[in-house]
Amino acid sequence: MVFRGSEAVRAGLLTTDQLRGPTVKRLFHDVYAPISVRDTHELRCEGAALVLPPAAAITGRSAATLRGVDLARADEPVEVIAPAGTRVTRGSGIALRRTDIGDDEYCRWGRIGLAAPLRMTLDLLLGRSLPDGVADLDAALRQGLVPLPAVQAMVAERSDKGIVAARRAVELADPRAESRPESRVRVWLVVDGLCPQPQYWIEDSRGRLARVDLAFPAQRVAVEYDGSWRDGERWALNRDRDRLNRVQAACWEVVFVTADMLRDPDRMVRTVRAALARRA
Repeated sequence: MVFRGSEAVRAGLLTTDQLRGPTVKRLFHDVYAPISVRDTHELRCEGAALVLPPAAAITGRSAATLRGVDLARADEPVEVIAPAGTRVTRGSGIALRRTDIGDDEYCRWGRIGLAAPLRMTLDLLLGRSLPDGVADLDAALRQGLVPLPAVQAMVAERSDKGIVAARRAVELADPRAESRPESRVRVWLVVDGLCPQPQYWIEDSRGRLARVDLAFPAQRVAVEYDGSWRDGERWALNRDRDRLNRVQAACWEVVFVTADMLRDPDRMVRTVRAALARRA
């Protein structure tokens, strides 16, 4: 699906004018794909593999996406690591970090490498903000790409730049989180000194009412990311008003966190604290 433009021209398959035409699209310098092929991050990784040296390896969110955990959008740079001294042509669309790569830290993926799950996880954490690192780690743990004890042991042993922040992210990880925004909400609340319980079941006299993203059971305050839904279940509180009424009748207050609120974490934390204060 992806090909080097120079090789296609040399082989007489396309002309330089056709490379600029409407039937192909450019992914990277000299890397193209048919216009009919859907642009995905996986496709971008395949394209990057055509121009990267064999010593390079795809890692971080790109490697997680290739391994089935959708962390990188199509338009985001392909995350790559390569040993010092490896000649890599820098260009838009590839995020390169120079670092040593152990023989056990990657497997072959075509002509280049693909970071092993533990190495991939390390690169999910290094140089990332705490909420983003925890959110991506939660997703990898939830999908079973890596076991938490192995990640804990790895960050305890390493001394990479940024490893102290990575260790803090591992401390806050929780595979029960069902979405990355939910993880970010939880991290901001915990950093502010609060202790929400993830994936908490609210019940009334008739049994279970709803499983909420985060809860403070003592105060009966639930926190839901407003974009949340759960496959195969109809009781998401931002969509099922009857169930929301029943939750409120059971003396619970629900705080819905929107995407705008999450972009202003101080405001979000103040909103949750205000709800807790009302129920104190």
